[in-house]
Amino acid sequence: MIVPGTASQALGAALAAETGHELAAVDYERFPDGERMASVTVGDDTDRAVVVASTTTDAAHVELLQLQDAVREAGVDEVVTVLPYMGYGRQERAFEAGQPVSARAVARAISTGTDRVILIDPHEASVTDFFDVPCDVVGAAARLADPLPADLTDPLFLSPDAGAIGLAESVRDAYGGGAVDFFEKVRHSGTDVEITPSDAAVEGRDVVVVDDIVATGSTMSESIGVLDARAAADVYVACVHPLFARNARTKLERAGVTAIYATDTIERDVTATSVAPVVADAL
Repeated sequence: MIVPGTASQALGAALAAETGHELAAVDYERFPDGERMASVTVGDDTDRAVVVASTTTDAAHVELLQLQDAVREAGVDEVVTVLPYMGYGRQERAFEAGQPVSARAVARAISTGTDRVILIDPHEASVTDFFDVPCDVVGAAARLADPLPADLTDPLFLSPDAGAIGLAESVRDAYGGGAVDFFEKVRHSGTDVEITPSDAAVEGRDVVVVDDIVATGSTMSESIGVLDARAAADVYVACVHPLFARNARTKLERAGVTAIYATDTIERDVTATSVAPVVADAL
């Protein structure tokens, strides 16, 4: 049985279709005092529940814990939790004394209601160590090749920094051709990012900028600007997690992006492909 959270309803349906499992009926309610309640209708012969829930907000975290508890209360023997996008997953260490390791805190909470966790391309791979149950990572970057135009001109798959070059290689390999390179990136703060152009020739070439997550859009928009200044042809953005905080989408559009393609780990209007097939394989 596939149990979708509010933020992952399309992905839940896609996963149910991919696996042939039942899509659970889930009700989401809010009490007059603002508290939430998520409840699930579970069949008598259901022995495993796969809870699929991106935790993009604090409310989504609470909802996930309630869904886990609801299927346990209904007598389900095995609970698998799929976190397409794990909120607080980038806070994997404390920068000052007295600060929390937020990824650890939420991982411990999630672990109490599940037998196994599946993460999709976490920004920090080390977060898997914070779970008290088996935790598997699924790579979904290759799915981003599907929506790309089939006739890219001498394509260059470019990551915003060296750490994401593996994602760019995955998209390039799935696409079937092209070169791979990366920008040098120096982050001065959460919103101040300095981009140094790579040595790759971009003039007249179609460029696909690949990253795991677009949050504020600062890195991506600056990358697009650099490519435009160097006379690249079309510039596409491909990301696994389209978080798009605040005015991130506007930044990309103003920078001159040709198109944005993302997966359904976070369901946005730029969602162009589903991670359901790779999650199904992991199940």
